[in-house]
Amino acid sequence: MEMLNIETKRLTIRQLNLADLADFHLYRCNPEVTKYQGFDVMTKEQAADFINDNLTKQFGRAGEWVQYGIEHKEKRQLIGDCAIKLDPYDTRIAEIGITISHLEQKKGYATEVMMGLLSFLFDTKGVHRVVEIVDAENTASICLLNSIGFRQEGHFIENVFFKGKWGSEYQFAMLKQEWDERAK
Repeated sequence: MEMLNIETKRLTIRQLNLADLADFHLYRCNPEVTKYQGFDVMTKEQAADFINDNLTKQFGRAGEWVQYGIEHKEKRQLIGDCAIKLDPYDTRIAEIGITISHLEQKKGYATEVMMGLLSFLFDTKGVHRVVEIVDAENTASICLLNSIGFRQEGHFIENVFFKGKWGSEYQFAMLKQEWDERAK
């Protein structure tokens, strides 16, 4: 089983564990944090079940979302989580997602995490393409993706019934070649 451990300047992206429960639940129970996410607010029990279930997953299994904790190095505290899923038909294609605690937003952590994930996937794992699907109303995530060089490839109109209403989504992507060009 491959244990993921990505170091950035201020953060460590690593396996979630039950010691993270209080910090994880703190932001996962906030409706403003979950507003555009594919999950809803969680009780403490649901958060514990989620972490326990996630402990059975590992990077590299095609079609399986694996969630990772984002730990602030200095505070030694969980400030969010991110996820990677390799395409079920071609593991050279990955989808990613990210959640940052409401207490830690607007500090550049999301950019730092995304750059760490992209470096890991493109430079270490040789992935060809990384995709992110984002709610069309999630302007913060859209700005983030644009700022780090993702291309918007699709706009899906009312394609998902989500939290009691029809929602629209954008698909963004980046190719390894685009990542390499960005670094020049």
